[in-house]
Amino acid sequence: MSRKPARIAQAQRICKETFAALRAKHPDAHCELDHESPFQLIVATVLSAQTTDVLVNQVTPELFRRWPTPKALAAADRAEVEQVLSRMGMFRQKAKNITALAGQLLERHGGEVPRKLDELVALSGVGRKTANVVLGVAFGAPEGVVVDTHVQRISQRLGWTQETTPEKIEAELMELFPREDWDMLSHTLIFHGRRICAARSPACAACPVTAACPNAFAAENVGRKAPRARRTNTEKSAKAKAPKAKAPKAKAPKAKAPKAKPPQTKAAKLASSATKAPAPKAAKAKSSPGPRS
Repeated sequence: MSRKPARIAQAQRICKETFAALRAKHPDAHCELDHESPFQLIVATVLSAQTTDVLVNQVTPELFRRWPTPKALAAADRAEVEQVLSRMGMFRQKAKNITALAGQLLERHGGEVPRKLDELVALSGVGRKTANVVLGVAFGAPEGVVVDTHVQRISQRLGWTQETTPEKIEAELMELFPREDWDMLSHTLIFHGRRICAARSPACAACPVTAACPNAFAAENVGRKAPRARRTNTEKSAKAKAPKAKAPKAKAPKAKAPKAKPPQTKAAKLASSATKAPAPKAAKAKSSPGPRS
């Protein structure tokens, strides 16, 4: 980040005030994945990839009832795990990840969830975001800011960042906020994104920080992918009626038929062989001896 110290201090002060107003609006912000231990949390977070927390919370009670420990899950039949997870997307890959993760916890960490970022991201299915969820929620020691779609969208709408990738957005948020706010910052922005600042039709009238938001009442297309242009009925009809151009067929070269030779009579064959026969060599004339003297 290339901000001058004075500008950083000013931005930090504004961000602190805005975050305080959002915390007051969402005092109940927390991790919504149901869990009773760090092991359950890391498994639930791996399962939450491209899946709602609501669905994960519907699936995990049966999962943890049948396989409550890393040892039990590591020894589970993967087909049975897949059956329990079958309601969510990518359930086969997720079953593979969590059974492998359980085995790695046993082999590398004595069945305990590690408390270091580099050890967490080395586990199957665990990326930086999942690792920081576990570090922040289970151990109160995040090593970064969790940037999901809500955090990314709202950070951009509030003008906290102009970056577009989670890694770069995280780096800027880590500079703007003190470490003790990193965990709660994510939960608060996620709650705000779900309740008020939705991707479509954000409820700016109900937002407590419109005065500090540079995109207030005009945030619809900020922090989200541009909608794909849809074809009109006229365009669809014209395309359907348009004749399809046929590609010209490549003409195969015609094979030339060999010319039929006229049948030869026996006399013609003899004549042909006679012309082809080599001519006899002329005998060399012997020179007569000269007169003797």
